Amino acid sequence: MRTDTPWGTLPAREHLLAGTADRPVLDVVIPVHNEEADLERCVVRLHEHLAGTFPYGFRITVADNASTDRTPEVAARLEAGIAEVRAYRLEEKGRGRALRTVWIHSDAPVLAYMDVDLSTDLNALLPLVAPLISGHSDLAIGSRLARASRVVRGPKREFVSRAYNLILKSSLAARFSDAQCGFKAIRREVAQRLLPMVEDTGWFFDTELLVLAERAGLRIHEVPVDWVDDPHSSVHIVSTAVEDLKGVWRVGRALAVGALPLDRLARPFGDDPRDRALAGVPGGLTRQLVGFCVVGVFSTLLYLLLYSLFRGGGFGAIGGLGPQSANAAALLLSAVANTAANRRLTFDVRGRAHAVRHQAQGLVVFGVGLALTSGSLAALDAAAGSPSHGTEAAVLIVANLAATVLRFLLFRSWVFPDRRPAHDDRAHGRPARDDRAHGRPAHDDMRYIP
Repeated sequence: MRTDTPWGTLPAREHLLAGTADRPVLDVVIPVHNEEADLERCVVRLHEHLAGTFPYGFRITVADNASTDRTPEVAARLEAGIAEVRAYRLEEKGRGRALRTVWIHSDAPVLAYMDVDLSTDLNALLPLVAPLISGHSDLAIGSRLARASRVVRGPKREFVSRAYNLILKSSLAARFSDAQCGFKAIRREVAQRLLPMVEDTGWFFDTELLVLAERAGLRIHEVPVDWVDDPHSSVHIVSTAVEDLKGVWRVGRALAVGALPLDRLARPFGDDPRDRALAGVPGGLTRQLVGFCVVGVFSTLLYLLLYSLFRGGGFGAIGGLGPQSANAAALLLSAVANTAANRRLTFDVRGRAHAVRHQAQGLVVFGVGLALTSGSLAALDAAAGSPSHGTEAAVLIVANLAATVLRFLLFRSWVFPDRRPAHDDRAHGRPARDDRAHGRPAHDDMRYIP
């Protein structure tokens, strides 16, 4: 898995002007391998469509990846005859390799690609790239699975497509609807930082690109498309599916162990209203609340289990304790686990620095919870005499809920306060300091067709 991405946060998205004369705004790449029969028809039709409907400057790039037929000759002829067409030749096969190589070297601010069979209706091209030109989104994809899409294809490919996207949603928590539609676009500055982390060079390239972009918090725009299946497609469904599943496993493992520096792809503060530091509004409150609640649920279950074991004799010599002793012991053990979990998962504090101090402060918070729950038990004993274990547990749950609210406030403001300055480097659009070497990614070899 590649990690040699250029460091630094992405710049703020800007609206691209139509009057750019020195370079095209859009570069549409058509990756091909042995497509001598369809290439000319595709390029001519695409050029006519763009020339008649697209209000910005454009380029069409034929990316020939190791064709062994007359495809290079057709591409060279098209380049010679149409001013907006360019041809590139790669000596290694792989659609992902072709796209990454051409996109990395392109000077256009918006990069797109489509399959040579033109299965996707070209009327969706302008809606695809418009959010990228306007600065609204980072990537855009055509979706055959959106409700407004109109698709004509056989049941076999329909099943494979839907099953694959279901696998992505269940295994990688993907939220985009169609990973493999050959109709996508990306802003150039996003591609420059994201592509070096994409390892696949084949058909899984699309999926890997989208998963990493989504995990990095980039905005992906989806466009419903009209799509007609090409019955003569050269894609081998079984072998492609096997390679895709291998890719899902590889990417999922890399994400699970934190092997990718996706946090460095975040947009600078101020580019998104949700990122702006507003006076009096603490940052990250929603995420911390969710994390605290999840930890709290498991801590409560652990507490109730320990309390039942201490009261019922499940721990041998230390079992059969009275309600107050059982409550104190169960609360102490669950509090230590709760503080450790919240330190790591809720407030994102890592390493061993101040860990002992945090646990000591957590024990003070535990003392507050102990006072609340013990006071509730004392009040129950005074009111009911000898209550049942079920009644004790019910009262303790209510008391723990009240203690939980106070615990969160104390954790957030005292134990794990956000000590970062209000106007840090990211607030001014500057990248966070990183002491690692700023290496340049190595690109695939690419040769221009004369």
